[in-house]
Amino acid sequence: MATLTAQHINQLKNIVGESFVFFDEENLNHYGHDETEKLQYNPEVVVKPRTTAEIASIMTMCNEALIPVTPRGAGTGLSGGALPHLGGVLLSTERMNEIIEIDERNLQITTEPGVITEILMNAVKEKGLFYPPDPSSRGSCFIGGNIAENSGGPKAVKYGVVKDYVLNLEVVLPNGQIIWTGANVLKNSTGYNLTQLLVGSEGTLGIVTKIVLRLIPLPKYDLLILVPFANLEKASEAVSAIFRAGFTPSGLELVEIDALKIVSKMVDSHAVPITDDIAAHLIIEVDGNDMEVLMKEIEAISELTMEYGGGDVFFADDANQKAELWKLRKRVAEAVKLDGYTIEEDTVVPRAELPKLIKGVKALAEQNGVKVVCYGHAGDGNLHIRFNHPTIKNSHGNQEMTNILRQLFHLVKNMGGTVSGEHGIGLIQKPYMDIVFKEANLHLMRSIKKAFDPNNILNAGKIFDLN
Repeated sequence: MATLTAQHINQLKNIVGESFVFFDEENLNHYGHDETEKLQYNPEVVVKPRTTAEIASIMTMCNEALIPVTPRGAGTGLSGGALPHLGGVLLSTERMNEIIEIDERNLQITTEPGVITEILMNAVKEKGLFYPPDPSSRGSCFIGGNIAENSGGPKAVKYGVVKDYVLNLEVVLPNGQIIWTGANVLKNSTGYNLTQLLVGSEGTLGIVTKIVLRLIPLPKYDLLILVPFANLEKASEAVSAIFRAGFTPSGLELVEIDALKIVSKMVDSHAVPITDDIAAHLIIEVDGNDMEVLMKEIEAISELTMEYGGGDVFFADDANQKAELWKLRKRVAEAVKLDGYTIEEDTVVPRAELPKLIKGVKALAEQNGVKVVCYGHAGDGNLHIRFNHPTIKNSHGNQEMTNILRQLFHLVKNMGGTVSGEHGIGLIQKPYMDIVFKEANLHLMRSIKKAFDPNNILNAGKIFDLN
């Protein structure tokens, strides 16, 4: 890779304007980290383009000069996907923050990548429409970053993840060419599905500059309950039982009591009962357009949880109580990180295997002398597992933590699971790809990367290394 010169800096200033090119220490430090552990990799320069054409010009220059480029959204990622570990250009999409069109007739929205996810959700909600993917960082993350990581969130259990809503993408390729990946239609069997290939590619194949998403009508009602359990494994058994009984909640979250204690203290909330006889809570939501049907569903689910040791059910009576419960759940990651649980893994297994996963994780932590908490999207088998090592706070590059995590991921693989459900691979999970993929799989992935980016300048060294 080449090093930036004064000439390159001047070219960047000519493309985006001098006011949007930064190489001072404060900006380099700010854009040199995301929410991944405690890692810091400063770029040589930060560039903030406003248009697709500007990004195309930047990529053309960098491709010709062999300068590494790291695309970045809001920097809320948890796998190191936006860390500029090779220096070079940090390309921020934060100025590309307009919702272009809400098409109510076709239930679609066209947006730029720098729009905050919650702003997009609220904009369509005002028109009686619904964009379901809702990552915990939705109040700060960008929709473009959600595309890059194929984000999920609590609603994924019923409504799916980001990939299920992306119809078409405008993309700048590493050589500066601009393409649309598909069409604004619900069905498309015209050639290879480039749209879905780009979703979840973590900015390694191209930079998304416009996004067309499908929407659905907003459900009229939702009901929310909180169920305590004295046994963590029993709580996870109840999850699978709910689906086997024919129910499909719009949200089904598990929070271990240790994590709940930490977050309740951080936000000074007493919304959830915390006593010594409780090991975990399930947060269960149903939604739809018929309140009578929903009441019957939530009552039946409540009765079912009792068969698995569920305690007295707390029913969220109003919007404020619902908001308080969801606030607690969505801030768990932030809270446990501040408490020292800095190493987070994004494991996913078939949901019937959750009890086995939890038992295995607890045994693994005990064997290695570390603390662990589990929480997350139990309804789709996606648990976030946070380790707290007494002295090691970064897993990346640490042999002891690497050994522990390899044990974890072998456990997950043996259950039919994989190493990431919604956070992506980035730098952090890259060393474990060999656990879940054969070399043939990785060879195909490397071949795709080379086809898109033969000079390996765009977010190089993420997901896997090119040989």
